[in-house]
Amino acid sequence: MRYKKLDLNLLVALDALLEERNITRASTRLHLSQSAMSNALARLREYFEDDLLVQVGRTMALTPKAEVLQQAVHDVLLRIDTSIAAQPEFDCTQSDREFKISASDYSMLVLVPRMLTLAGAQGSRVRIHLTPQMHSPARALELGETDLLLIPKAFCSSEHPTQIIWTDDFVCVVWNGSRHVRETLDFDHYAAAGHVIMQPPGTPNLAFEAWFVQRYGLSRRVDVTTYSFAALPALVVGTELVATVHRRLAEQMARAFPVTLLPLPLPMPPFEQAMQWHKYRVSDPGLTWLRKLAVDAAAPGAG
Repeated sequence: MRYKKLDLNLLVALDALLEERNITRASTRLHLSQSAMSNALARLREYFEDDLLVQVGRTMALTPKAEVLQQAVHDVLLRIDTSIAAQPEFDCTQSDREFKISASDYSMLVLVPRMLTLAGAQGSRVRIHLTPQMHSPARALELGETDLLLIPKAFCSSEHPTQIIWTDDFVCVVWNGSRHVRETLDFDHYAAAGHVIMQPPGTPNLAFEAWFVQRYGLSRRVDVTTYSFAALPALVVGTELVATVHRRLAEQMARAFPVTLLPLPLPMPPFEQAMQWHKYRVSDPGLTWLRKLAVDAAAPGAG
């Protein structure tokens, strides 16, 4: 099919080329030969009167025109895909669709097991692919790299629908044998203590609790940094260190490690955990089912 003399099949090739920036990877992604992909690129260059991809050293870079086209082409294809793929109803017992969910290990421990329990009770055959949270979560939605984000409300994009699914607060986690158990962990002791904090990998952004503490004006002595929320309680064992942990996660970990939970000696607002999905997929029946599964799993007493 052609539109304004452009073979619309070439848009799929263009999307792959602009994302992969490599003819071999783009051809593999679309199950085409390299010669067929090279031919598609030549036709695209002729139509747009632009090189689109240029060799820079050992890599290929987008031209300014390609930069403008990339998001627009991907959005068009995504809208077509969701319109065609969407069915009037979704039956989880008949579908083997794979959903990609981006979540921290906090969400994987606190929420996802409940989601799987509820899905199993429904006789679901869907597949869940869990991926780590990334530096640009909204970008992952827009590129189709994830179907659903489980993400702090503070880090949600204003460009896509968002729903808060639960709130949590924070507690201090200390080793049972530490002096913090014997003494009062007041603000001064908290400020003077050594801390274990979680730093999201691959990004300069702070986790919510570290971000708030910094905004509060408190400069903590950070002795240990980890990429995992779930590791925080284990890392204080046998030390005088303090970890500031989501209460729901801390209560789970306290059943596995010799730790004590103490009140946080500064006024931190409730932590709001949200889910976010692409604005073009609001009416996707499968994603609607998945979102309801998350809401039900987050309800008190679920799972």
